[in-house]
Amino acid sequence: MTLLAFDELQSRSLSLSVRASAFVFEDPVSRRLLEQIERIAPSDATVLIIGETGTGKELVARHIHALSKRSSQGIFGALNCAALSENLIESELFGHEKGSFTGALATKEGWFETANKGTLFLDEVGDLPLGLQAKLLRVLQEREVVKVGSRQPVPVDVRIIAATNINLEEAVAASHFRADLYYRFNVAAIHLSPLRERPGDILPLTRHFLKIYGDRLGYGEVKLSPTTELALLNYDWPGNIRELENAVHRALLVCPGKLLRPEDFKLSGVRALANGPGVSTSSLESALQRLCEQAPPKLYEIIEETVVRTAFEFCEENQVQTAKLLDISRNVLRHKLGQYGMLPSGPKKTAEFID
Repeated sequence: MTLLAFDELQSRSLSLSVRASAFVFEDPVSRRLLEQIERIAPSDATVLIIGETGTGKELVARHIHALSKRSSQGIFGALNCAALSENLIESELFGHEKGSFTGALATKEGWFETANKGTLFLDEVGDLPLGLQAKLLRVLQEREVVKVGSRQPVPVDVRIIAATNINLEEAVAASHFRADLYYRFNVAAIHLSPLRERPGDILPLTRHFLKIYGDRLGYGEVKLSPTTELALLNYDWPGNIRELENAVHRALLVCPGKLLRPEDFKLSGVRALANGPGVSTSSLESALQRLCEQAPPKLYEIIEETVVRTAFEFCEENQVQTAKLLDISRNVLRHKLGQYGMLPSGPKKTAEFID
């Protein structure tokens, strides 16, 4: 088994977050992926990592950096593009001069300067606002940055690894993402398969997390029952590695003994509904059935607006959290909010609801 684990990466002076603490290359799909990573890593090519949330995109990016000559020349920097506002992302990426905006009490280097000679990982690039996409494209073309509030360009030598969980080609077609920036990113593409498509990794990953969290909790050896192994293999893990890690941690906290049972894992994700127990959707299906029977015009718009509006209200009108809940990019969400009149400047459009 080939396991890229937390302690091994620490020995290379790399720090990993808990959510990206292990990546197993045991399944044939993963072994082919590892071969591709090892071919790409030594070059300076820009890399686009595509995969669902929780598949280990950051860990793969760190591994690419560790296998490149840049690992001895510069640092690995990481920025989540969906976590900050457009102004803050610009400052984080390019830096700012003292007094360039309220709160800029000192001159600050951006990640491009900090990661000079190294690697910069841009996560969730599909959420970059269009205005910032143009500025980022210029930096990639000219290989220089201009701090916010400055006119003096600063040369930079940074390898970019971008990641996304959305289809950028569809985003380009919908005018939510610049085609020229997409082509800049998509020099070498790595597609991370979801955990359900590489079942050979599930049990090795589970045992790895059992060891990590068992040691942290001061437990001795904890094993999986045969029925537990079968349950783990049959579950389709919509949250991928991150969900598996959390499930193992939770199971160890509630398990009364040294043998983990299926009920200790509480595998009740929405995507498991078709093949096993989970959250009931009977009331939703009944409501949709009644709507279909009435056959109102623009049925899909009625359903979509209801879903978007409900999620937006549930997240207290926080766009980042709403986009994550719906598993869409923030740009796509903003388009929907504007389409249905939920943004202050958006065109007012309200679908007719059927009682």
